[in-house]
Amino acid sequence: MKVILLQDVRAQGRKGDVVEVSEGYARNMLFKKKMAVEATPKALNDLKLQQQNKIKVDAENLAAAKEFAKEMEGWKVETTIKTGEGGRVFGSVSSKEISAAVKKQYDRDLDKKKIVLDEPIKALGMHEVRVKLHPEVTATLNVHVSEQ
Repeated sequence: MKVILLQDVRAQGRKGDVVEVSEGYARNMLFKKKMAVEATPKALNDLKLQQQNKIKVDAENLAAAKEFAKEMEGWKVETTIKTGEGGRVFGSVSSKEISAAVKKQYDRDLDKKKIVLDEPIKALGMHEVRVKLHPEVTATLNVHVSEQ
C-alpha cells in the first residue's frame, strides 16, 4: 500500500515521502498514530501543491535575506559597556545587546539567535560580527563598543 508520510518515520522515510508499506502496518500503526495518509490521487496532488508552495516561500525568504544583508553593509552599531579604572572592561557585549542596539538605531528587528559571536566582545573599539540571516546568506555587522 502506498502512503504519504506526515512526519519522519524511522526506517520508512521523511515527512512528505511517498513510500510502499504493508497494509497492516499502514492501518494499525501509521494511520492510527496519524503518521501517514493513504496516497490517493487527491492526496498526491495536495502534496505536490504543498511542495511547490514551500519552494516559492523558500525563494522569497532567500531574496529577503539577501536584500537585508545588502542593507546592513554600511551599518555601524554603537554600544556601550561599563569600564573601570585604566579602561578595564566589566562584563561583555552580548548578542542580545547588539540586537537591541540595531532595533534602537535602525528600527529593524534582528533576532539575537542570528548573531554569531565566536567569543564574547570584551574590548573597546570596532568589532566585526557575523550575522547568519539564512542558511545561504551571512552578513557582516560593524559594532563599535565605547565606554559608558
